[in-house]
Amino acid sequence: MKFGVVIFPGSNCDEDIICVLEKVLSQQVVRLWHKDHDLQGVDFVVLPGGFSFGDYLRSGAISRFSPIMQEVIQFAAKGGYVMGICNGFQILTEAGLLPGALLHNTNRKFICRNIYLKPQTSNSLLTAQLDPQQALRIPIAHGEGNYFADAEVIKALNDNDQVMFRYCDEAGNITADANPNGSLENIAGVTNLTRNVFGLMPHPERAADGLLANEDGLAIFESILSIVRA
Repeated sequence: MKFGVVIFPGSNCDEDIICVLEKVLSQQVVRLWHKDHDLQGVDFVVLPGGFSFGDYLRSGAISRFSPIMQEVIQFAAKGGYVMGICNGFQILTEAGLLPGALLHNTNRKFICRNIYLKPQTSNSLLTAQLDPQQALRIPIAHGEGNYFADAEVIKALNDNDQVMFRYCDEAGNITADANPNGSLENIAGVTNLTRNVFGLMPHPERAADGLLANEDGLAIFESILSIVRA
């Protein structure tokens, strides 16, 4: 597969995801600058984590208007695969490619630590090959990761099986105590209705290499590749 990783001023996880895709998974990767107007024929677009444009106004609010995003929006409208991680998830909600919004963490502090995720559906590229009973240990690093949507949107996400991940404890129990940022219903990642746009706050690319003593995140990337190849 040919992946395109979009780089905004303030992106700081772009090389992390590029390293995993290129060196760990042996995939072709091109770097897409935020002022570009050409996706260079990629099969899959990734919006990485970081602090695009310094998180001024709201996280992702300025990046959403970058020239490259007009191409990404059109790409997604045609069924192209797009994934946003952390700040990338925030950009996708600002662009209207995913429902909901990411608010300030309820403790009003930046949180950087390992948490646990539990897959909630097998009906997405990211989760299709995951064990639904296994809790994945994945890092988070955000100040605005509190997923919010109105009651109608939350109901639609649940009814349409669009919730990909929820925060849980090590044993896989989805509880209030396992929720690190106040996200409604412990939601950590969602997909759009047509299941080609994906957003999650945790960083699987930071848990995808044996050198980091954690490869739980690698299963998410392997799920993407196995389904697309098939």
